[in-house]
Amino acid sequence: MAKCIIVDDSKFMRKIISDILITGGHTVEGEADNGQGGVDLYEKVKPDFLTMDITMGGKDGINAVKEIKSKYPQSKIIVISALNENTIKMNDEKINADVFLTKPFNKEELLTLVDKLLS
Repeated sequence: MAKCIIVDDSKFMRKIISDILITGGHTVEGEADNGQGGVDLYEKVKPDFLTMDITMGGKDGINAVKEIKSKYPQSKIIVISALNENTIKMNDEKINADVFLTKPFNKEELLTLVDKLLS
């Protein structure tokens, strides 16, 4: 199906997201544990979509999303965070991710969002 990258500071969460996406038929092309790593990986891989956590050390997800979207407006980004969309937008209303998913979530929620995003 689609190639993706996963950006989250939690190795455990990256594994959960990866396992779900792989069972959904997608290919995980790489993982990063901070926003800058996600930006660098996006530029190298040019995935069909990426998942992005918000609260991470170094460059956070908000700034990483803004940087990727400014350079690659066609990019498809799913923010997966313990913070809900309203809380994230209170911190920065200019964040323009395509989809927001609040942790915890289930397999069906994530795969449904990916299918909608890619269609």
